[in-house]
Amino acid sequence: MTDQATQQTLIQEALQVKPSIDPHVEIDTRVEFLCQQMIETGQNALVLGISGGVDSTVAGRLAQLAVEKARDKGINARFYAMRLPYGEQKDEADAQQALNFIAPDELLTVNVKPASDSLLASLEEEGTTFSDDAQRDFVLGNIKARQRMVAQYAVAGAKSGLVVGTDQAAEALMGFFTKYGDGACDLAPLTGLTKSQVRDIGAALNAPSALVEKQPTADLESLNPQLADEVALGVTYVDIDAFLSGQQVSEKAYETITSTYQRTEHKRQLPKAP
Repeated sequence: MTDQATQQTLIQEALQVKPSIDPHVEIDTRVEFLCQQMIETGQNALVLGISGGVDSTVAGRLAQLAVEKARDKGINARFYAMRLPYGEQKDEADAQQALNFIAPDELLTVNVKPASDSLLASLEEEGTTFSDDAQRDFVLGNIKARQRMVAQYAVAGAKSGLVVGTDQAAEALMGFFTKYGDGACDLAPLTGLTKSQVRDIGAALNAPSALVEKQPTADLESLNPQLADEVALGVTYVDIDAFLSGQQVSEKAYETITSTYQRTEHKRQLPKAP
């Protein structure tokens, strides 16, 4: 086995990736997982922010199916979908289409702009400075992501619920999430799935094709709204999925992926201790 193949295999195992899946089997397994976690923890709600992308669309539908399954077992379970825009979201129509598909029990909308802007303003008033506008915008983006998670945990606390995350193997590989922001959750039902596998599950769930095939964007940058993930990452999801599936990728893609994986290792670990 070549060094590249060995490294890919080690990462594939660490991220629990299966080269191929049966989407319908995965739906059943992951719905059952969510349902059982509510039963085992004594919680009776699931909470998830819906952005309009394929990951939250799929995770949201799995969550709704899980609470319905729990209700069949006699548990008064509810799914709370949350819209968490920063002011006005440019692809709000996609988020609404996702909600129509998911059909959540409850919908809560919280605008994170006032809290996010207020926190950044307080930091600057106390002397926090940035090297340039791009760094300031990057920090604000992470504040947005963490404010969204604050809101989700507040609802989970009020409703005796668990927060569902949308992290999948492609994002985990690249560390493409905000630590203690969208990377924070109680349950991660998309763990181990490549981006294409999430799309396959979305199609099997009969999610709208426009959402299943939508170009992914974290949409945290105010200076560059709707920036495509692949532009931010410097590598395509096709290459990322190929890497995770054990296929050979170009040397440039391999080096970009492995260096990013190493650099973001701290995001995938619990806090270090002496």
